[in-house]
Amino acid sequence: MIYRKLGRTGLTVSIVGFGASPLGAEFGKIDPAEGKRAVDYAIDHGINYFDVAPYYGRTLAEERLGAFLQGKRDRVILATKVGRYQYGGVDFDYSRQRVLRSVDESLQRLRTDWIDVIQVHDIEFGDRRQIIEETLPALLDLKKTGKVRFVGITGYPLHQFVDIIQHVPIDTVLTYCRYNLFDTSMDDILTPVAKAAGVGLINASPLHMRVLTEKGAPDWHPAPKRVLETGRRVAAFCRERGVDIADLAMQFALAHEDVATTLVGMSKVRHVQMNIRAIGVKPDPELLAQVREIIAPVANVVWMEGRPENNDPGAVPKRS
Repeated sequence: MIYRKLGRTGLTVSIVGFGASPLGAEFGKIDPAEGKRAVDYAIDHGINYFDVAPYYGRTLAEERLGAFLQGKRDRVILATKVGRYQYGGVDFDYSRQRVLRSVDESLQRLRTDWIDVIQVHDIEFGDRRQIIEETLPALLDLKKTGKVRFVGITGYPLHQFVDIIQHVPIDTVLTYCRYNLFDTSMDDILTPVAKAAGVGLINASPLHMRVLTEKGAPDWHPAPKRVLETGRRVAAFCRERGVDIADLAMQFALAHEDVATTLVGMSKVRHVQMNIRAIGVKPDPELLAQVREIIAPVANVVWMEGRPENNDPGAVPKRS
């Protein structure tokens, strides 16, 4: 395993992080026993960063992960989130009262006394002023209690991250679908700002939410049709050359030295094995260049997500 520093937190994290959303059946039913085996296998093979949220499986992912980590909590760095729920009649609530209560609920489900990294979930769905003046100050206050160690934000649009980094002393940023074979705009907008501020950079969805897999994108994928069609083309192109597009995509993402950890959703031992297999492997430069040439006409296509005022410039409507 390769480890990197998570910004100025002092935490040392595995470059592959365990995305626990599938444990909550977020992408279909799973075998809980196999999910536990996947967690155990990941820990035993050096993966120490685990990311979850109340939203994943509408609390089920937290409940399962908490059970699976019993006896191993001190071997992992545990991250969860506040603000996005979609249960109990509430979709989003970034108020101080709700996020403080949310942390207590997560601690109970995760069967732990502390959360290493607490994050505001998908900030693009919140009001900018509330996030800056209410949500994040509430979480920063929690650091003084010992319930949480570090505070971060997550989401899709990049310019909103830059804005918040410039106004609030956060510790981490988790961005998804913004650094992979289809979209590298993270480096144009966010990476320099995060580095300068000492903010730990976490990359999620290195497979572009399954576009860069043999199975292909799910029906709900928000990217325009031309992006999904290109995904099928590059998968076939790699297949003809005896390469799994997912392997190439992971190798590409993991090579980014400014990213502390790259999160991948996992619920089976074979998922963990596949992702570990990509660690330290350099992508074939010729194949990589050919794939990126195929992708070039749709590279860095960004879709609208969250409130209109929070969208990145040039964002296109979601595929309906």
